[in-house]
Amino acid sequence: MNIQIFGVKKCFDTKKAERYFKERGIKFQFIDLNIKSLSKGELQSVKAAVGLKTLINSDSKDYQRLNMDRIVTESLREEILLNNSCLFRTPIVRNGRKATVGYQPEVWASWAE
Repeated sequence: MNIQIFGVKKCFDTKKAERYFKERGIKFQFIDLNIKSLSKGELQSVKAAVGLKTLINSDSKDYQRLNMDRIVTESLREEILLNNSCLFRTPIVRNGRKATVGYQPEVWASWAE
C-alpha cells in the first residue's frame, strides 16, 4: 500500500486516520493542507474516486465567503479548491487510484485484503 493522508494537524478525524495506520504498522505520507494543497493530478485522481461534491466542505466559513454555492461550473470549483485548501473535507486518504474522504476505517481495512 502507498498511503497518503491529506489533512490538517488540528483536525480530529485526520489524527484518528494517522493513528489507524500507525497502529497497524502501515507506512503513510502526511501532507498538511495548510502548507501544500493537492496538485491538479491528485485532485483529478481523488475526484474520480469519490466525486467533487464529497471533497468540498460546505460547512466551511470560506465556502460562504467564496460564494461556492453559486458557482456551477465544475472546472471553476476545482480551480477555487486548488487555491483554497481550507475548503477540503479532511482527511483525504489515497491509496493509488482509491481514495476516501473523512474517517473510514472499514474502507481502509478492505485495502489491505
